[in-house]
Amino acid sequence: MGKREQRKQNNKIILFPGLEKRLLEKGLESFQQKRYKESIRFFEEALEMEPDNTDVHIGLVLAYYEAGVLEKAKELANKMLQTGIGDYIQVMDLYLMILVQLHQYSEIAATIEVLLEEREIPKEKFEHFSRMLEFSRKMAASPSETEIEAPDLEEFNSRKLNLFSCQDEHEQMQIAAQLAEHNIRPYVEDIKAYLEAQDGNPFFKTMLLNVLSEHGYEKYVTIRKFDKVIRVNPAELPPVHQQPMLLKIVNKLEIQLEQEDPVLFENTKSIAERHFFLLYPLEAPPENAASWAAAYHMLSYEYHGLNSSLSNLGDIYVAPEEEIAEVLAFIRKIEEISYPNI
Repeated sequence: MGKREQRKQNNKIILFPGLEKRLLEKGLESFQQKRYKESIRFFEEALEMEPDNTDVHIGLVLAYYEAGVLEKAKELANKMLQTGIGDYIQVMDLYLMILVQLHQYSEIAATIEVLLEEREIPKEKFEHFSRMLEFSRKMAASPSETEIEAPDLEEFNSRKLNLFSCQDEHEQMQIAAQLAEHNIRPYVEDIKAYLEAQDGNPFFKTMLLNVLSEHGYEKYVTIRKFDKVIRVNPAELPPVHQQPMLLKIVNKLEIQLEQEDPVLFENTKSIAERHFFLLYPLEAPPENAASWAAAYHMLSYEYHGLNSSLSNLGDIYVAPEEEIAEVLAFIRKIEEISYPNI
């Protein structure tokens, strides 16, 4: 009987002994060199050969995550939880990290609530998950996480735009969504009046300013926020999530936190992005991004029940302790504005 016939009769013959291990090694090597798509290919091939290998599963989940294929990462991590592959709590941390990146905070909260009810959480992790549950509930309640459903166009045309009477944040989001797709010329003066007003929701002001920016509105407008008044040309503003200071802060947080604790990094990044959405387009002092990053690191530590000191974080980020304290006091005030009902 020839070799070809042997292979036909027994398709389980492995032509290259140790191939699974080699594929895993190649996958890890590609991952470390940040060639994530190549890493995915190696891990997927290894998974076909060893469908129960924990290291391959974790490698593939992380490769999907880093490549931005988040739904696949979520699906595979969930499968690991359902089938018992890997350490349950470690995989759960991985799964929650993916949900944070997807901004699916309601699902995070629901998942942790089930863990608490079923007493699946070890004592040493209890406070960590409890803090994360509190954080996720807050983020789920944030207006930026609410699904926007724009009102009917004819209904919008037929009504007078009274921005000051609109107090419900979901309704504010609906109005902004409709204005983004609508001729705003009849409403420009209403929008400008709201932006200039002493009162008014800073979140709504950002959305309205963004509407003007998206429409390429080039005339200067006055905006009042947090007891500051500035004049800006909406067409010249950077996108809300591309503010230079925000990008610098996130970069410094990424350097310090992403490898150490990816979930903590994503949570901290989300807080900073939400705050800068509220501040937009203001530039709050100090100008040292390291001090801001250290302050957000400290705030996030507090939310997660972790301990540190301003002195320690000042050393890590090479930032003056006094500046960190100044920023921390400021962002705590923003937190109060962010969650007035919590």
